Amino acid sequence: MGMERVEVRGLMIWCMIMGLLANLVTTHVHGGDQSPLVAAAHFRKMKTFEASAVPVSGSPLVSPSPSQGESHPRVYHVTSYGADPTGKTDSTDALLEAMSAAFQGPTEGFLMEGIANLGGPRIDLQGGYYLISRPLRFPAAGAGNIMSNETLNAELASSSSYNYEYITIKDVMLDSNYRGGAISVINSLRTSIDNCYITHFTTNGIEVRQGHETYIRNSYLGQHITAGGDPGERNFSGTAITLDGNDNAVTDVVIFSAATGILISGQANVLSGVHLYNKATGFGGTGIYLKLPGLAQTRIVNCYLDYTGIIAEDPVQLLVSNSFFLGDAYIVLKSVNGVANGVNIVDNMFSGSGKGVEIVQLDQSRGKFKDVDQVFVDRNNVKGMKLKATVAKGAVQGNGTSWTVDFSGVLLFPNQIRHVQYTLSTPTGGFPNHVLRNSSDNRVVIESNVAIPASVFVTVNQVLVQS
Repeated sequence: MGMERVEVRGLMIWCMIMGLLANLVTTHVHGGDQSPLVAAAHFRKMKTFEASAVPVSGSPLVSPSPSQGESHPRVYHVTSYGADPTGKTDSTDALLEAMSAAFQGPTEGFLMEGIANLGGPRIDLQGGYYLISRPLRFPAAGAGNIMSNETLNAELASSSSYNYEYITIKDVMLDSNYRGGAISVINSLRTSIDNCYITHFTTNGIEVRQGHETYIRNSYLGQHITAGGDPGERNFSGTAITLDGNDNAVTDVVIFSAATGILISGQANVLSGVHLYNKATGFGGTGIYLKLPGLAQTRIVNCYLDYTGIIAEDPVQLLVSNSFFLGDAYIVLKSVNGVANGVNIVDNMFSGSGKGVEIVQLDQSRGKFKDVDQVFVDRNNVKGMKLKATVAKGAVQGNGTSWTVDFSGVLLFPNQIRHVQYTLSTPTGGFPNHVLRNSSDNRVVIESNVAIPASVFVTVNQVLVQS
């Protein structure tokens, strides 16, 4: 699938869409005072080879009803409602009328309790440019199954307070023209945002609030259109994706400019295959910010953090694995109430500039970490950065009665060795007595009762080893 070249014009929002602009898809036009502004906007259809494409020539208001025994989605052509595909006149009312008509069509039972199954209607923008002057919002709550060719029905006994279910936003390009955000998904169930290009936002590119199971995939987001090294990078603002809800997934997404790439304040979310090179950490940017102190429940796997890192407040049940950190990008565990529990940072690659930047750092400016349990940082490989871990091995040789192995440069938490294993080997005969004397300040001291030449091998762990 190819995307034609789009020329960005002043005070215009360009959108290329195949199918339905759905589920609280809001092109915000708010200024700094959050009051609505009248801003020009355009939508444009993306070139596609999808089999579901409908010819626009001579299209009726609504596609004819299928013959008996067949099942096809209803298609609502926006020009039939008075939308101007040349972009010369305002099409806001016409687009809203088409959306309203789609919602007023026949239903096919229910999905979740209280959510009518619309049977897969689709609004077709027919390849035009459409001028809009205010946000486009769904006309009613309590509906689902939009832009779908087939529906599987099931009886559900549970109750629900969701507004929408089974919504697809697909093949969209949204240019917010620095007027606000682009897509807002609020209190919705099983929403899919697929193959979208979102740019020039100032607030949120995609905002997910409440709801359940929003999947964002195969998409590109950036406040400024750039491929890195932008001279204005220090001034990047806004957040590309905000997840203020549970059980969502972001997969195979590129975030190329924003102050914050992904802000997560909900539980049980997963990020996979995400490439972030938004505002660099050195300029004050953050790739992924986990802002749910005491209950992260987040999995970050197979991601690429490019000169921008991860911040996690009081992380509980956090996994960061099999990811690549480039350009001195690192992970910060930030103390809010001093809690870090069930954190696994394993099997990642870190590549830096040789300036001694630590791959995992503690922010204890608001207080020390006091409740630390099951934090495991290990098996990461490092080039040009400083390794930090919660597990370490060391060795020392000497002739005397005391041997010290210093782990303070490697261990993540200060003064918190909880488990020590050591071996003392001496070439001399006899059986000297030896014992672990101290492990404070992340330094292990082994002493013997007589002076001997010996090699001491030590393994330490900052997490208690369960028997």
